[in-house]
Amino acid sequence: MNHSPAYSLVVPIYNNADSIRDLVSDITLMSATFDNDFEALFVIDGSPDDSLEQLTRSLHDLPYRTVIIEHARNFGSFAAIRTGLREATGLTIAVRSADLQEPRAFIETLLRVVADGPNEVALGVRRARNDSLYRRIGARFFWSSYRRYVQPQMPRGGIDVFACSRRVRDSLVALREANSSLVGLLVWLGFSFSVVPYDRLSRAHGESQWGFRRLVDYMADSAFAFGRAPIRMIRWLGVIGTSIGMLGAVTLLILRLTDRISVSGYTPIMLAILIMGSLNLAAIGVIGSYVWRAFENTKLRPHAIVRSVEARESIGEL
Repeated sequence: MNHSPAYSLVVPIYNNADSIRDLVSDITLMSATFDNDFEALFVIDGSPDDSLEQLTRSLHDLPYRTVIIEHARNFGSFAAIRTGLREATGLTIAVRSADLQEPRAFIETLLRVVADGPNEVALGVRRARNDSLYRRIGARFFWSSYRRYVQPQMPRGGIDVFACSRRVRDSLVALREANSSLVGLLVWLGFSFSVVPYDRLSRAHGESQWGFRRLVDYMADSAFAFGRAPIRMIRWLGVIGTSIGMLGAVTLLILRLTDRISVSGYTPIMLAILIMGSLNLAAIGVIGSYVWRAFENTKLRPHAIVRSVEARESIGEL
């Protein structure tokens, strides 16, 4: 390849074999709108299905550059996006999911918003969710809590996909902290951004990998990485616990002086065990989480291990 393309698209792949053919067709149409000055990078994140085989068969004789990157195992979607961002050579880079829930025209808009400036980041935010009532309520509670306790600058409804300039990409992939949120780091960088709303399409194949447990882990990683809420929680628990302890002590003293406690020493011992024991366990758990994350970052392990990279130039350059 003689020059860097104007646009790059990063697509993490995990259990998306049924969507591969439609995905490649959709990206080919997208490339045509940019006169094929374009590249697509597919990151196979240890997918247990035949996504790799499907991609290998589908990426032939295309008018744009393609790259298949295979992870040694499953490292997670954020790690896959990091790998794709690092390998991208375009001046403007976008990320989309492989399930085709983001409309093609919307991804094109993200790329153009960044390319045209002045903002170097474009964030894709859903207008509404076509999920069940349970998931809509859960998502609303999750993102409102995230904005209040973790990152107030996060757009309402969170970030699904994004586009950024090469300079922002370089700054983002240079951050090596483990167990963090990639989109949280993107907002933390401080570059000015545009919010681009869109209507998310229904999933044609498979199901979402973001269950309740992953959301809890995501919130915990974000809270410990960007916010002081856990430490503040310990502080207020200490204040509340101390207040309760003092109130209990005064009450016990009054009861003792009026001979209303029949068993000497039983009540204060139980109060001390229940109140202070619970507070100590909560404090140790929160502090332990910070220590564990600090320890993980000292290891300086890569976010993912790449097994192979296969680049295919466009048919016009062969």
